[in-house]
Amino acid sequence: MKEQLYTIPLNDAVNADDECPFCFIERNVEQDLLDFVLGSGSSYMESDTRDQTDRAGFCRDHFKKMFDYGNTLGNAWILKTHYRKIIHEMQEQFRSFKPAKMSIKDKLKKQTGRHNPIGMWVEEKEQSCYICRRYAETYDRYLDTFFVMYEKDPEFRDKIKNSKGFCLHHFGDLCEAADSRLGEKDKAAFYDMVFPLMEQNMTRLSEDVAWLVEKFDYRNKDADWKNSRDAIQRGMQKLKGGYPADPPYKMNK
Repeated sequence: MKEQLYTIPLNDAVNADDECPFCFIERNVEQDLLDFVLGSGSSYMESDTRDQTDRAGFCRDHFKKMFDYGNTLGNAWILKTHYRKIIHEMQEQFRSFKPAKMSIKDKLKKQTGRHNPIGMWVEEKEQSCYICRRYAETYDRYLDTFFVMYEKDPEFRDKIKNSKGFCLHHFGDLCEAADSRLGEKDKAAFYDMVFPLMEQNMTRLSEDVAWLVEKFDYRNKDADWKNSRDAIQRGMQKLKGGYPADPPYKMNK
């Protein structure tokens, strides 16, 4: 399959020989979005961008990453107008709020989920994030591209077969996507390939971590480290995704 502009990031991710190509993509896309929101291009000064960030806000994780990024003025502008939006919404919630009447039976009953209108509004705000939403849209397109390349590009398929597999987080997404993006024959072949691949590479990580533990035994102090020196961060990545050892991503001044 001839390389196209939209296939380059996936090829780069697979060629990186990472523990998970989608972790590699996720990091790059998230950093691009931080650059877009707060970088030297000053997207935060554009009214249409700020309108979107005011409405969506940011999750706790991305507020932390925005703080670490280091653009004090950009963060201040974003917070200034977002606060106006939140306060306006909060005032509307307060005006329409009426405390719920609960019987003794209701009070004794174990409640699941949020039922208070203010609690539900706050939960909605906590789950809303401009960067998360933009990433999710981009990620979905990469899943589409992955299966187009898997079906049409034998070289790409071989690279996946001989790769280190995926983290469990992205592997679950990949299996969900395979059900709707592959035909029955291709689907069966896909699972026949990725199940052994995942088992093999999960075992590899398990053995790396186990050997790291053994290296702390004085009897093994002169033994070869093998592939265990960075086993902790790779082991964590394989289970949950991401890059635990990465330093904060900062603004390029």
